[in-house]
Amino acid sequence: MSDSALRIRGLRKAFPKVVAVDGVDLEVARGEVFGLLGPNGAGKTTTLEIIEGLTTADAGDIEILGLNWKQQGRDIRSRIGVQLQSTSLFNKITPREALELYGSYYPKCRSAKELLELVQLEDKADAYHVTLSGGQQQRLALALALVNDPELVFLDEPTTGLDPQARRSLWEVVRHIKAEGRTVMLTTHYMDEAEALCDRLAIMDHGKVIATGTPASLIADLAIPSVVELTFEGGAPEPSPFASRLGQAVERRADLWEIPTPDPKALLPRLLESAEAEAIPFHQVHIRRATLEDVFLHRTGRSLRE
Repeated sequence: MSDSALRIRGLRKAFPKVVAVDGVDLEVARGEVFGLLGPNGAGKTTTLEIIEGLTTADAGDIEILGLNWKQQGRDIRSRIGVQLQSTSLFNKITPREALELYGSYYPKCRSAKELLELVQLEDKADAYHVTLSGGQQQRLALALALVNDPELVFLDEPTTGLDPQARRSLWEVVRHIKAEGRTVMLTTHYMDEAEALCDRLAIMDHGKVIATGTPASLIADLAIPSVVELTFEGGAPEPSPFASRLGQAVERRADLWEIPTPDPKALLPRLLESAEAEAIPFHQVHIRRATLEDVFLHRTGRSLRE
């Protein structure tokens, strides 16, 4: 058996006004959680839809669990689970009914009782779908993606729009899926989510993969272990004159300045002295470690949410 759950080579998809996926190569190992990151319009969802068999690629090869869509599409569908960005169900269907209905479509399925326990919806088993909270609906959608006992599970922005508590509840389900030996491929806008869940990840922009690796290795490759932030009340001013005096790159992000540095202890005295000399009206100084967001900003100049 191959160690790869998924192999993609030269994947390409163009629409009339945009090339959504432009020569993507990826490999996902069995048993890992693999993240696909990028801003809106980067090509993440289109890539996932092609892999899932929902959209046809213009070019490229896809191997899923050693199978390909042209000859073995039926087998692939029985062995993968998919949670889309949104799942529409009848208002008056219950979680138990939905799981039993979806399970009837497959030759092998997990029991509704088992799945309801997994996603912590036992007490909502017979409640109408319309009465479930956003977090409960997302957990049900994840249970539906697991109903056929899949080996490979695709999750497209599974926690978007959820409150912090609901997000972390869903994280625990993803961790449980991995502990069962399944492979998970997910897209997300949340950097804390990617760092918490993903063994490896790829960053996409303009339809291309621009970086792959573990969260730790991507941050280490940045060679900027720390970022000093100056916050302002209201919008941050233009940093160019101050950056020239400081002799250091300064990035403006909404109401703060970000100054990447390998040695914050050496930077701080110069920074505070220059800020006082220039009468910079900053509110607070904060030092943090570099993150995946910094990796993306460094490589593309854009926020992951832009």
